[in-house]
Amino acid sequence: MEELNLRNYAYLGDAVWELHIRTKTIRQTNNAKILHKITTDKVKTGFQCELLHKISEKLGEEELELARRARNLPIPVGRKNIQNDYRQATAFEALIGWWYEHDKQRLEEILNFIDSNYITFS
Repeated sequence: MEELNLRNYAYLGDAVWELHIRTKTIRQTNNAKILHKITTDKVKTGFQCELLHKISEKLGEEELELARRARNLPIPVGRKNIQNDYRQATAFEALIGWWYEHDKQRLEEILNFIDSNYITFS
């Protein structure tokens, strides 16, 4: 199987995570402005950073290593002011992308854990 680079896994993971959240938010309201607000609250850097921290206890050695490597990717210049959070969010997205490509059952397990424990809509 062809292996992608970590930035590509993060790129894919970003899309998978946003689709996952949008699938949930569409059941909350018909108001486009409110949909956008509740979606962006769940896909923003800070929230993804928190989620990585919260799921870290559930990660195996290989997953922790993948997250560590993704955290160490070079940061785009415009992100320097939120460098730590951006690195954590990139690691979260890389994990999501890797699971999507290689282990959909594990992805579903982690998403269910997150949904059950950390996703609320108000």
